Amino acid sequence: MADFKSKRKKMVQEQLASRDIKDRRVLEAFLTVPREEFVPEDQKDFAYEDFPLSIGLGQTISQPYMVALMTQALQVKPGERILEIGTGSGYQSAILKELGAEVYTIERLETLYLQAKEVFLKLGYNIHMKLGDGSKGWQEFSPFDKVIITAAVYKIPDPVAEQLSLGGIAVLPQGGVVFQTLVVLYKSEEGFSEKQICGCVFVPLIGKYGFKQ
Repeated sequence: MADFKSKRKKMVQEQLASRDIKDRRVLEAFLTVPREEFVPEDQKDFAYEDFPLSIGLGQTISQPYMVALMTQALQVKPGERILEIGTGSGYQSAILKELGAEVYTIERLETLYLQAKEVFLKLGYNIHMKLGDGSKGWQEFSPFDKVIITAAVYKIPDPVAEQLSLGGIAVLPQGGVVFQTLVVLYKSEEGFSEKQICGCVFVPLIGKYGFKQ
């Protein structure tokens, strides 16, 4: 059986800490969350490699470095309410939970929703989940301190922008269907200011305020 704990440690040292992931709390979260639990059985041996993996239904679990980069940019503080759009495998949700956030995550594909729910239950993560169109956000529990979108959008969906608190931060891949730029948005009374991080490739966010299917 693969030694996942040593692979996890190697991943954190070689893929994250040796690059530009310097937030100690983020690194600790990646040392703690068992990534192998969030990938399909036939992919477990590759769980800690430096590339994305298919989780079925045309969806992927992002490479560890991209998850870490987005997490670090979000500047998570314990107790913050964070909206995640695109649960996918559930790995990003678990990382946010390890950082002490109150996580609200939305997934449109029922199969992935149920799989992630099962893993959360197995690992003891108390995460708020919703099956539905993530581009509409989650009005019932807004406003949120932070927002993370793990699928490509041409811009932050209007309802999600409204549900983010003043002073809040959103991290998302912004652009077209094929290629995007990872950006950090900072919300103030004047609107949003933007910081670009790097180029990236994510599957598109399908929904009323996202891309059409």
